[in-house]
Amino acid sequence: MRLSPSLARLTGASMLAVLGAGSLPAQRAPESFVAWSHRPFPAAEYAARRAALIAVLASDGAAIVLVPSGAGVSGGDSFRQSDDFSYFTGLETPQSVLWLDVARGEEILFVPRRDPRWESATRPNDFPGRALVDSPELRAFAGITRIEPIESLRPALERLARVHGAVRIDLNGDRAAAPPRIPPLEGWTPERELALALASAHPDLPIRDLHPAVAALRMVKSPAEVAAIGRAVDAAAWAMRAVQPRARPGAAEWTLIGAYEAACRERGAQRMPFTPIIKSGPNALWPWRVLASHYDRRARIMTAGDIVIFDVGCEIDGYVSDIGRTFPVGVRFSAPQRRAVELVRTVSDAIIAAIHPGVTLGDLQRVANAAIPAGERRYMQTGSFFGHHIGLASGDPSLLSAPLAPGMVFTVEPWYYNHDTGIAAFIEDNVVVTADGVRLLSASLPRTAADLERLAARRRR
Repeated sequence: MRLSPSLARLTGASMLAVLGAGSLPAQRAPESFVAWSHRPFPAAEYAARRAALIAVLASDGAAIVLVPSGAGVSGGDSFRQSDDFSYFTGLETPQSVLWLDVARGEEILFVPRRDPRWESATRPNDFPGRALVDSPELRAFAGITRIEPIESLRPALERLARVHGAVRIDLNGDRAAAPPRIPPLEGWTPERELALALASAHPDLPIRDLHPAVAALRMVKSPAEVAAIGRAVDAAAWAMRAVQPRARPGAAEWTLIGAYEAACRERGAQRMPFTPIIKSGPNALWPWRVLASHYDRRARIMTAGDIVIFDVGCEIDGYVSDIGRTFPVGVRFSAPQRRAVELVRTVSDAIIAAIHPGVTLGDLQRVANAAIPAGERRYMQTGSFFGHHIGLASGDPSLLSAPLAPGMVFTVEPWYYNHDTGIAAFIEDNVVVTADGVRLLSASLPRTAADLERLAARRRR
């Protein structure tokens, strides 16, 4: 189509107006950070966590703790802040660093002057911007009085290097005395990125792993955290009950995975802590990492006589659950399947009965090993114990040698993978250590073979 000269001139002028620098006036006022923010707990709880970390590290003297945040971008899903930054601040500020001076008890939050996710020079109406450093609302909301622009972090670190200070960063228990000089091939985190940058810029600045101190704190959940995990457990249990009747001959694993995610979101889950693991027949014989090593492995059609394993969880307000059960795809388990289910239940019962303050996860492993018949031990192997801590992550930090204490929340999940007979079984519960023992957070789900069959039989009514 040819344009008339006058229309061409008008169009050209319009294009120049659009492309001209600074010629697009913003049509909306900048947004407020606080108006978009939700924090699961009051600011005082996060302040107490920071104070506890400083107290744990008191013997470090002049050490500076650095806790970096996530970049703030996502691949289409909602942004998920890095766990440690979320634990100590409750904030979703991007590209930020929490600075804790152990000797002075000083807290500084380094953040961008403006939120880069809210800026677009060509779409100011859709991206009106929002201030971070200069936002008095953020200062009050964060409960951290000193907030500095992120570009002030570099000179602060240079001053620290000149006085031969030391830095602690959570390197997740890496054995290396210092961070690697090149990026690792896997396990890339904001903490490792920051440690690598520091090691490159200041090779003489000591960098020590913060992980043991962070793990010691995060292992013990506050009552508010236990309640948050309980909500995620209840949602996951409800979703499993809602979806399990669809596990019948002819059903596809991926259909159940999608239905389970939908059911979790119906119960208020904003995200999944991991892709639901719903596996049947021969797939049930393999741990999730093996199944996930190929693109289409978790896509089997179920047949009569199969068992189907649910290893699933929900995430609500940043806290997660991780539970599991084994069901027959038909009406009942076969006799060998029933024996396998009852075996893992018996081992699980033994572990749960042994949980109380003062024992260690190593003690629980010995209890589990003693409960497994000698002829079955090759099908039930683990290097630590049948479980892991949960909280902000489905694999929360933990110290295997630490005595159990009230408020610790973890999974109990003995598994059975018998490749000789082609039979697998799995029961996973979430428990919280109490002052006098243990409480089963996932008690609403059946655990015996007979009760699991009764739940599966609902689909025939």
